[in-house]
Amino acid sequence: MSQQLRPAAVLLVLLTVLTGVAYPLLVTVVAQIVFPLQARGSLVTRGTEVVGSALIGQPFDDPKYFWSRPSATAPFEYNASASSGSNRGPLNPALVDAVKARADALRAADPDNRAPIPADLVTSSASGLDPHISPAAARWQIPRVARARGLDPSAVQALVARHTEGRQWGFLGEARVNVLALNLALDALPGR
Repeated sequence: MSQQLRPAAVLLVLLTVLTGVAYPLLVTVVAQIVFPLQARGSLVTRGTEVVGSALIGQPFDDPKYFWSRPSATAPFEYNASASSGSNRGPLNPALVDAVKARADALRAADPDNRAPIPADLVTSSASGLDPHISPAAARWQIPRVARARGLDPSAVQALVARHTEGRQWGFLGEARVNVLALNLALDALPGR
């Protein structure tokens, strides 16, 4: 029996060191060298202050800011340690009620805007952490943001256009706007 236990124990220790220590260490070192920004969380700073991550959404509710896509994480929105969607199907009454409540809140914040509300402003992403909205969702919010900041809507439209990212590598995904980057650009405008 000891002839079987000794090789098993040696193999256990060897595989633990290889897969539990050496491999994660190697991956961490390679990531730090090849993708240093992403490996450190893609943190966004303003001066010396960290204000967020380019990869994780965050809530904005002030009318002078563009609002993010809703989050379905618990126990609070944009909880990076609890990434998940709601898993509610299109016929689930709870989803229908949540979408209606979000649409009502958007209409209340901008009652003059009669344009159809883009779906990504009333539905959460699969991860619940999406930092981007569609260009249509950003354009829908331009009148409210321009009015709250006392800006010409065409100036805000130009800012949205500058912060619209195309498809990744030209063919993956859809065009998108990083909400944090756009809001930081708004705050950087002179006198705003």
